[in-house]
Amino acid sequence: MVYFGGGPRRPRIRPQRSDPPDVRLNDLDERIVHALAEDARRSYADIGALVGLSAPAVKRRVDRLRAEGAITGFTVRVDPAALGWQTEGFIEIYCSRNTAPEAIKQGLARFPEVASASTVTGEADAVVQVFAADMRHFEQVLERIAGEPYIERTKSVLVLSPLLRRYSQGPPA
Repeated sequence: MVYFGGGPRRPRIRPQRSDPPDVRLNDLDERIVHALAEDARRSYADIGALVGLSAPAVKRRVDRLRAEGAITGFTVRVDPAALGWQTEGFIEIYCSRNTAPEAIKQGLARFPEVASASTVTGEADAVVQVFAADMRHFEQVLERIAGEPYIERTKSVLVLSPLLRRYSQGPPA
């Protein structure tokens, strides 16, 4: 059991992470990754012009980064409002003793409103990002999540206005 300072001492969950890929990006690879993070549909020729490589050289590097696990996939970003999700909030969850992160992940995966969830430091065991159609829908989701058998209590906040959202990982290119 792991104990963290502050507040009453109680057993905490242990984060279980998969090992990161055994690859280190050089400056050129980072610039390619940042270009793809901005727009995954960007052509290899366009990226090549940006970083000073030919399109085939960029493709080879992207293929290598995918094979090594540095690039795990390509996706699309959709404005939640376009899908009818007008309300965004974060829920801190506080779990019962010895709740494994995998149990939290499996429980939360059933909720389509959950956009992300992470184990965290501090008093909460995890923080969950939720999108809902409106305030009543958010309340219903909060009640369903709070009803999970491993959750002792929750604390939530609603987003008034998102100030900054970044989708790429790492420092700016």
